[in-house]
Amino acid sequence: MMLQWVRSLAFSFFIYAAMFGYAIFFFPFAVVSRDWAYRACNAWCALVIGAAHQVVGLKVEIRGDPPAGDALIAAKHQSFFDIIVIFHAVHRPRFIMKRELMFAPVLGQYALRIGCIPVARGRRRDAIRSMKRRVSRQGSDMGQLIIYPQGTRVAPGAWKPYKVGTGVLYEQLGKPCVPVATNVGYFWPKRKVLRKPGTAVVEFLDPIPPGLSVTEFMETLEERVEARSGALLDEAREAS
Repeated sequence: MMLQWVRSLAFSFFIYAAMFGYAIFFFPFAVVSRDWAYRACNAWCALVIGAAHQVVGLKVEIRGDPPAGDALIAAKHQSFFDIIVIFHAVHRPRFIMKRELMFAPVLGQYALRIGCIPVARGRRRDAIRSMKRRVSRQGSDMGQLIIYPQGTRVAPGAWKPYKVGTGVLYEQLGKPCVPVATNVGYFWPKRKVLRKPGTAVVEFLDPIPPGLSVTEFMETLEERVEARSGALLDEAREAS
């Protein structure tokens, strides 16, 4: 166990040092080209995934079919690592993210460059209105728009209500929504240093077709994501 702690500390130091290194190296290219900003972020995500396997014994398995074209993705959020894995799995990801993160060094600058959409926490109605307006500005260049329905990281097995903003976006876009389940938080828990060895799964589920009411959509989304994430958590525990 002590060795795994040492490996986890070394891994954390390495990936954040690499983040700053990649950000500086790619900066001149990312400033003039959004494609280069994507390349920089994707290269770093690939590095983290590879280092997780080599340093702490944490492998990644992608299940299902990540959408290739424009799509709304509603994902279970347990850890910083599920962001990294989803980013690497799809072609042009853009995240709905809390506004405070836009002021984070490196992360915020690149998030803005690739077109992530900041949402201020506070009054729900104002936040939803702002989110809808910003999404509308994306026009035809939507890519894969990723939202976390619970609005924050939630520990595996814990419950937090799903926020209606995801349903509002689903209704606004009129496109299928791809739910994503995961057990990543079992191996890479939030606010903890220790990274457990094993296989972290991120699973893209069957799309929910457009045309449902917001209420019906939200019920379907929560049922599918929670049921599958629970099954993946059981799978991780049994393999440990």
